[in-house]
Amino acid sequence: MTNTIAAVGGRTISAAPAAAAPRVRRSWAWIGVVPFFAFLSLFLIVPALSVFEQALHNNTFTATLGEHTVTSGGGFGFDAMKEAFQGQNLDAFWFSIRFSAGASLAGVLIGTLLAYAAVTAKRPKWLRSLVTSFSGVAANLGGLPLAFAFITLMGRQGLLTKILTYFGFNLYGGDFNLGQVSGLITVYSYFNIPLMVLITLPAIDGLKASWREASANLGGSSFTYWRRVGIPVLTPSLLGGFLLLFANSFSAFATAKVLTDNSKIVSLRLGFFLGGDINVGQDAIGYALAAWMIIIMAFCMGFYWVLRKRAERWQT
Repeated sequence: MTNTIAAVGGRTISAAPAAAAPRVRRSWAWIGVVPFFAFLSLFLIVPALSVFEQALHNNTFTATLGEHTVTSGGGFGFDAMKEAFQGQNLDAFWFSIRFSAGASLAGVLIGTLLAYAAVTAKRPKWLRSLVTSFSGVAANLGGLPLAFAFITLMGRQGLLTKILTYFGFNLYGGDFNLGQVSGLITVYSYFNIPLMVLITLPAIDGLKASWREASANLGGSSFTYWRRVGIPVLTPSLLGGFLLLFANSFSAFATAKVLTDNSKIVSLRLGFFLGGDINVGQDAIGYALAAWMIIIMAFCMGFYWVLRKRAERWQT
């Protein structure tokens, strides 16, 4: 390192050597997320890519002509993706979308009201802890135990059905059936409502009392406050919760398998195709159904992430 010499006013001034640049230390903090990305790649990204790779192949057909076996199809194409949205497959998609949207809407409406009641209730003090504890358990209950519970409660020979019949009300006198849209909405609401409670509690906590006071000072009524402040602030959380509940209902398998047949719901029809109960060469349709489910789920979760980011701005 050399010194800089300059003459100022007849005097010679020697400048101090320039300081050495600080040495940058390499961070190894990224090693902590390696297991996460490895898990993500092995159990999500690689299987999803494999599904799309299989779905973008035409169906293969094998025929035996005398002593020769002839195989046709199997090349790259979109025939399977198109066929996955035709006939019974399309009906299964519409059925799944209908009951998933209905179960999500019921979860959003009832879950939000319960969350607001738990936040605003001052007494008893243990009410909020009870609601959140039960919601955490109920939101993860599903599969065969949940289906069996509703069959024993609301099946044709269920306890609640018998009680209602005793008082002159026939639960199955109309279109209600546990395997139809109305019944599946009822069953899926059992875990959608608690999940929505857990989602909206932080958003409702984010509503500051000063906002209501400011609205009142400016002459606004309670309706004005909710129309101009409360609902707009909660809207991203409500829409995000709806999408999360929709994805949760749309992808459910075990509960629906007990309550309805294999051809009505996409997830069950997917298992029907990939389980080998089909004609030879039609497995590409099963992969196409899975690919469309991945696309729908990715859209829901991506939009949910965007809405959650908007909602978090009011929670800081």
